[in-house]
Amino acid sequence: MIDVCAAVPVKTFTGAKQRTASVLTAEQREVLAATMLEDVLAALAGATRLAGILVNTVDPVAAELAARYGARVVTEGALDGHTGAVNGMARVLAAEGKGALLTLPGDIPRVTAAEIDAVVSSRGPAPSFTIVPAHDELGSNAVLCDPPFSVPLRFGDDSYFPHLMAARAQGIEPTILRLPGIGLDIDYPADLRAFMAARPRMPTRTLALLERFGL
Repeated sequence: MIDVCAAVPVKTFTGAKQRTASVLTAEQREVLAATMLEDVLAALAGATRLAGILVNTVDPVAAELAARYGARVVTEGALDGHTGAVNGMARVLAAEGKGALLTLPGDIPRVTAAEIDAVVSSRGPAPSFTIVPAHDELGSNAVLCDPPFSVPLRFGDDSYFPHLMAARAQGIEPTILRLPGIGLDIDYPADLRAFMAARPRMPTRTLALLERFGL
């Protein structure tokens, strides 16, 4: 049975990606955030093992993109940061009796539908927990919780090992996947350079945009 729903928290694009301000203007950062989200939504829409997609946002551009890719927009906890937005979507899914939540951010433009299906396929008997770390093994770039509240989640710059400990505290041995597309989130200028240097050069919207920016 396909009962895993993707859950993507999206902050407002105004003021997005400020840690790249040394190489991108404010307008470029806003466009970049929207473009990365579209790449993520396209990958999610192409996955075959999802029951649905939720986007938690109050940003009208993000909401429009979500609708374009068949995602449902919710706002519960949207103003409470990344963790609050994810927990808001978990509450929605739990109330609807959905089996599992797969949360990932909107700034991993190299993610593929195949990677998303791989995460879902890793799901073990409930309760279970799968995590894909960021390339630096600090962040948690994809987390699958079955059921949605099987492990308490708290996101931040250093959440990967705390999430492993949180799962084990619930008696769940986490499944760890290392996937290059999901692993490469873009927060800093160094991440932009890593994205541009990554091989193969995937023809994403984000790559085309950054090439237009001259990066």
